[in-house]
Amino acid sequence: MHRYRSHTCGALRAEDVGNTTRLSGWVHRVRDHGGVLFIDLRDHYGMTQIVIDPNSPAFSLAETVRSEWCLRIDGKVKARTAETINEGLPTGEIEVFATEIEVLGASAELPLQVFGEPEFPEDTRLRYRFLDLRRETLHANIMTRTQVVRDMRRRMEDAGFNEFQTPILTASSPEGARDFLVPSRIHHGQFYALPQAPQQYKQLLMVAGFDRYFQIAPCFRDEDPRADRLPGEFYQLDLEMSFVTQEEVWDTMEPILRDVFEAFAEGKPVSQTFRRIPYAEAIRLYGTDKPDLRNPIEMQDASEHFRGSGFKVFARMLEDEANAVWAIPAKTGGSRAFCDRMNSWAQGEGQPGLGYIFWREEDGAVAGAGPLAKNIGPERTEAIRQQLGLEAGDAAFFVAGNPKGFAAFAGNARTQVGTELKLVDEDRFELCWIVDFPFYEWDEENKRVDFSHNPFSMPQGGLEALEAAQAAGDEALINLKAYQYDLVCNGYEIASGSIRNQLPDVMVKAFEITGKTREEVEEQFGGLYRAFQYGAPPHGGMAAGVDRIVMLLCGAKSVREVALFPMNQQAVDLMMGSPATASAAQLRELNIRVNPPPATS
Repeated sequence: MHRYRSHTCGALRAEDVGNTTRLSGWVHRVRDHGGVLFIDLRDHYGMTQIVIDPNSPAFSLAETVRSEWCLRIDGKVKARTAETINEGLPTGEIEVFATEIEVLGASAELPLQVFGEPEFPEDTRLRYRFLDLRRETLHANIMTRTQVVRDMRRRMEDAGFNEFQTPILTASSPEGARDFLVPSRIHHGQFYALPQAPQQYKQLLMVAGFDRYFQIAPCFRDEDPRADRLPGEFYQLDLEMSFVTQEEVWDTMEPILRDVFEAFAEGKPVSQTFRRIPYAEAIRLYGTDKPDLRNPIEMQDASEHFRGSGFKVFARMLEDEANAVWAIPAKTGGSRAFCDRMNSWAQGEGQPGLGYIFWREEDGAVAGAGPLAKNIGPERTEAIRQQLGLEAGDAAFFVAGNPKGFAAFAGNARTQVGTELKLVDEDRFELCWIVDFPFYEWDEENKRVDFSHNPFSMPQGGLEALEAAQAAGDEALINLKAYQYDLVCNGYEIASGSIRNQLPDVMVKAFEITGKTREEVEEQFGGLYRAFQYGAPPHGGMAAGVDRIVMLLCGAKSVREVALFPMNQQAVDLMMGSPATASAAQLRELNIRVNPPPATS
């Protein structure tokens, strides 16, 4: 018999009754039923109930066993009685009567409990992640992640993509997030950088003629952590294609990602076709470029109903043609109590309040109520109701001013209304493409235009459009669109991509508009710039966030719940003690001196 096991803890079935077995695993829990001990023995594959009665030679040792001890157990497989069969356990028809127990590894007092998965502070869970990973939910999440990555690889290969590994030590990028720098021992005073993404390398692969590339790529960015983004590092399904339009990228990747979601959605519906929503429309309807389409609410422009009305606050705002009033319809929200709660929520968000109208039935007719309804009168109130398609028992909320300033708040209000009124269908995956992103945006701090999304994207209209917009001024530049797109699922951006700018003159002009000289472009993006001189093909691609996709599929609230050994929210690895100080010898070898920040008083 094998030194440690003849079966795993998830393998034994009714047909094994009468056989002897050897199992190894961890003690999930111990129960004492009138002198008979029961041990639930757990390994990666499942759980088996072990019975040790007082006549067993293993009984005295079994009495000392505690949770999470690692044991080897020999015994005989027996059938459970009809009333003790556990239908919820694959091994629930049998139990093993122990004849011998060997302690392979005793456990100290546990800093967190595995059985039952009680709540513990996140820092405790991360410090003892090796124990946390024994918990059923987290263990299952990690296995789902492994299966999702395997499934992605298979589907990409079936679609004609080849997997390539790009360098980890690379050059610092002047665009995007902060780099992690790696000092060079050989070249004193010089640094490598960990790649924020394989962006330039994958474009160079297209120039080199490889046509279809993909990689499950590690990416490194020195950014502040968020619930949907791991600090320091993350993984993405990175891909690039030659001789394609953006529509061909969408048509290629949409069925791949849809099928990945369907494979792990556990029966939840997945969008069969992904809506393609222009960026400007997404902002107008949802207040965000990451809309949760499970929320049926779409905002509408209600400006005309308030222009010249008795509600002077809105009427005066609308004298400026840049301003507008947006309406947020709220089906079933037509009570003063709910409207007051929303008003209080808005004040908690730093706003003066949230205007509202709610409708109720009066004398057989639908009538509007609330301060706004009184100020604008029944005719305008009824026109608003008709436009929004509302009935008695419904409400609408209103946000006014310049949409550039209030769109994000309006989007948050839409989310709050949909959540509070339980209008959001939680048990589905709604995916959509956000397209036609602005190429530039206004940088208020530096008082100039800058890239809004990805500096390597192709502007719609190419060099001619760039030059025309530059001649027309900043407003025209900000209105210029790019062949740029995001994939969004349930309110999260899960992928981003573009058709790339592969023409040297267009590349230089795009950067010149943001203040860089041709010389700076050649110096900072020398690899790409040189490559584009030698017959670069039109190409485009995208990168999908593995962590976020798995988080959504697992129903987790944080990407830390789907990563093996993540850092905490302060970007500290509590288990390994990282980051840590370097020794004086290490610093000398690198010719580096640490200059600590001045002490604060």
